[in-house]
Amino acid sequence: MLTSLAIRDVVLIDRLDLDFRAGLSVLTGETGAGKSILLDALGLALGARGDSGLVRHGAEQASVTACFEIADRHPALDVLLEQEMQAETPLILRRVLTADGRSRAFVNDQPASVGLLRRLGDLLVEIHGQFDDRGLLDPATHRTALDAFGGSAALLRETATAHAGWRQAADALDQAKADAAQARTDEAFLRHSVEELDALSPEPGEEERLAEQRSLMMNAEQIAEAMTAALDHLGGDNGAESGLAGASRQLGRIAGKAGPILDPAMAAIDRAAAEAQEAVHLLQSVASELETDPAALAKAEDRLYALRDVARKHGVGVDDLAALRDTLAGRLAAIDDSGGRLVALEAAAKAARETYIAAAEKLGETRRKAASRIDKAVGAELPPLRLDKARFATRVEPLPEAQWGPQGMDRVAFEVATNPGQAPGPINKIASGGELSRFMLAVKVVLSQVSPVPTLVFDEVDSGVGGATADAVGERLARLGDGLQVLVVTHSPQVAARGGQHLRVEKRAGRDATTTTVVPLGDGERREEIARMLSGAEITDEARAAANRLMTAPLSAR
Repeated sequence: MLTSLAIRDVVLIDRLDLDFRAGLSVLTGETGAGKSILLDALGLALGARGDSGLVRHGAEQASVTACFEIADRHPALDVLLEQEMQAETPLILRRVLTADGRSRAFVNDQPASVGLLRRLGDLLVEIHGQFDDRGLLDPATHRTALDAFGGSAALLRETATAHAGWRQAADALDQAKADAAQARTDEAFLRHSVEELDALSPEPGEEERLAEQRSLMMNAEQIAEAMTAALDHLGGDNGAESGLAGASRQLGRIAGKAGPILDPAMAAIDRAAAEAQEAVHLLQSVASELETDPAALAKAEDRLYALRDVARKHGVGVDDLAALRDTLAGRLAAIDDSGGRLVALEAAAKAARETYIAAAEKLGETRRKAASRIDKAVGAELPPLRLDKARFATRVEPLPEAQWGPQGMDRVAFEVATNPGQAPGPINKIASGGELSRFMLAVKVVLSQVSPVPTLVFDEVDSGVGGATADAVGERLARLGDGLQVLVVTHSPQVAARGGQHLRVEKRAGRDATTTTVVPLGDGERREEIARMLSGAEITDEARAAANRLMTAPLSAR
């Protein structure tokens, strides 16, 4: 619920801090005192459109801060988590509006968009007035309200799950059809490409091996010359092998005389001789395998160029050709098997659609039953509100298949007819300003137990009525206040007398400026204010007695 409202420099309000209680709070005051300014200020904090005209004359900016205490599982917390913002209470919405029309929004002191403020505001407060288009005056909310009234949460989940399954099956079928159509278009190309790749039979790593082989054969003559020269240096009469053997003989003759001092050198010479001999064997082996046939070089080049040409044509690397062949062959196989696969997918999509329709029809039947109950309940509320000739009707009608969705196959609209014989139509187009507020009051009384919105605001709900009708309005507002927080701007003493909290809006003229303020009233002050509302400027004893009777009157049994 709304616990506090801090307003700074909004129109005639200089500085105002208000605390609100649970239950019914009434705001009264003389015409022009500034009651509408309070609603405009609250609207700013809830994301309503900002106008620089709301900034008090001479001030650089206006600001409004609204503080809410909400339940642990309130939907507003889910919105905060969705926005990756800390979901904590109290929830504080703040709006700053500058004199040049710029606007900034904050949620729990974190910068936010005005759109987010509006989303949160729609979950926290409903404002019902002549020109409001939010809450139940927005037809988009009617289906949700009816489902809540009908207790359809489980059916809604079942329908949403079935819709997701149907859409998934339908998407798989559509994709398979598109793939098959594209594959048939490309069939000739696919068959030619697979045959070409089968004939080429590429292997991973083949390009590197061919490139190395080609380079070796192209330089075979120079490599052979170098190896021959190296063999001469190693094994010739004056080669390394001969020199190492001579060195070993020379040292061997004096080894007995030198003792162990020459052993390391002789061992090193023996190792060098063995390595030189190994080098000779390796060079001779390479020389025997070195390919110098021009035909072999041409064959390797042709193979390498063929692989690269095919890879370039398909836009892949040579090493990817083998995998490409498998992919293209798979697409061909899909063409050959597409008939059977499409039949299976079509059956799955049909079954999923039937499952969705069954769930949605069950939900629709529940909606129609709930519509009958809500029409009867709202209809019972209308006569005491001087709407006895009016009729409330909930229209539940089928949507075209293109508009079926997770919430089912129905369009829901709350409609009214204010005169006998008149066809029901949208509430905000058929009802006048005063009627509109009373219609909203009747509907909210019926929906109060299932509404997720904890705070209701009514403006001019008593417009154009008095006496018993105003008393009926006050009773219903008080009943709403038993389960919700209700704020009502009223000119009716019968309504004001039902308030658990009474705030009087006053306009005070100073030497330099006129300001609007709000005064909380105690019991004695409440009686005087209600007496003023009954009698006018001169408050009589009779008016005070009448005020006492209104304040102590019990609620009717209904």
